[in-house]
Amino acid sequence: MPTSPTAEATLPTEYLVVGGAVLVVLVILILLFKAVWRVAEPNEALIISGLGARGRSEQTDSLGFKIVTGKGTAVLPGFQTARRLRLDSRAANLQVSCVTQQGIPVVVRGVVIYKVGDDLHSIANAARRFLDQQDSMNGAIHELFTGHLRSIIGNLTVEDLILNRERLTGETRASAADEMIKLGLIVDSLQIQEIDDETGYITNLGKPHAAKIAASARIAEAQRDQEATEAEQIAAANKAAAWRDSQIKQAAYQAEIDEAQARSRQAGPLSEASARQEVVVQETRAAELEAQLAEQRLQSQVRKPADARAYETVTISQAERDARIAQAEAEARETELRAAAQASQVKQAAAAEAESVRLRGLAAAEATKATGLGEAEAAKARGLAAAEAARAQGLAEAEAAKAKGLAEAEAIRARSEALAENQEAVIAQQLAENWPQIVEAGAKAIGNVDHMVVLNGAQGIEEMLAKALTLGGAGLGLARSLLNGGLPVPSLTVPEANGAAPETNGKAADPAS
Repeated sequence: MPTSPTAEATLPTEYLVVGGAVLVVLVILILLFKAVWRVAEPNEALIISGLGARGRSEQTDSLGFKIVTGKGTAVLPGFQTARRLRLDSRAANLQVSCVTQQGIPVVVRGVVIYKVGDDLHSIANAARRFLDQQDSMNGAIHELFTGHLRSIIGNLTVEDLILNRERLTGETRASAADEMIKLGLIVDSLQIQEIDDETGYITNLGKPHAAKIAASARIAEAQRDQEATEAEQIAAANKAAAWRDSQIKQAAYQAEIDEAQARSRQAGPLSEASARQEVVVQETRAAELEAQLAEQRLQSQVRKPADARAYETVTISQAERDARIAQAEAEARETELRAAAQASQVKQAAAAEAESVRLRGLAAAEATKATGLGEAEAAKARGLAAAEAARAQGLAEAEAAKAKGLAEAEAIRARSEALAENQEAVIAQQLAENWPQIVEAGAKAIGNVDHMVVLNGAQGIEEMLAKALTLGGAGLGLARSLLNGGLPVPSLTVPEANGAAPETNGKAADPAS
């Protein structure tokens, strides 16, 4: 549907009107917001009073105004009022004319650095007292600390004021603390800068010390003068002594010159004798060096090679001896095992033969009993069987005795051969098999001893047991009985207490017998 030209012209005009109205509204809102909104700076507090402005403090339930720090808040124009209280530091100069405990008038100059406290209670107290009169804070602080300084200085001496200013500042701050809290202020620093007096008391206080220092300086100067004079006298005396010593030394030098001239006239004979003496000394030294050289040559060329050859010979001999001992021990062990095997074989053969004879006799008797016919034949057979069994048993016993005798003879022969080949191995075997009996026989020698002290530890016990076995004689007798197959042997005589070797019928026993 086509639009008319009038409508097209009207449309932009309406848009412009609406946009302008919106812009006006925004500007009005911004202006209203700026007129209503208040922001507290970091170093100030907003004190808002009026309709609906009620706040709460830490010490009181409610305040008649509102305190805002570090943030913004809305203030209704015409209904509420916002005023700013500065929280930054302030400085107040002090100049106090007062009298000390000694009645001396003094003038004390100092400075107080203070500020409004950061807590709400301090801000509220300061707002009630200085909100519209913030410039008068310095005067109030000056009057406050002036009064306290006068009262405190009246109880102190001039010396206390000069030497202990920390005490003065500490007492002043402590006495004014309660009043500063009521004012909502805190003291950052209190410094006493200068103390003057019109009477010159402080100046006179330093005069004794200055006089003392001056006197000390004069005394030191006099001492230095005295020391300088003494040093000059000493130097003069030293100079005279040096001249004297010089004269004495010159005389001594002249005497030495005269003596040297006298000696120079006899220098010829003396120099010849000295030269001859030096020649003798050098020849003696040369002879000593030649003797040392010969000794070193003998040490390196004769003694050390001889020691090396001797060490080599001893080492080779020890190695050969160890090899022969090892070979002999191996042969003895082999002989011992071979003799034990032969004896076991002989015993087993004899036992098998005896068992065979017994079984043949039993078989024959059983066969005879089985072939009997009738009661008469059975009786006859029994008689014959009994006779045959008795004969067979006798034969079996005879064969067993014969086999046993042969086995024992063979064992004795094998033991004799083994003893002849290696006596030490057979003795060791027999002693090992019957060692309990040997030890029991040897222990009888010391069985009646009540108390014994053995020295030298395990070696002492070993020597004591060996001596007991030797003294007892029973152990050696048992060993010899075992070596001879249990046959009786000549008795051994007990050795004497002096340790003599045992004898058997006046001669040494033959190990192979």
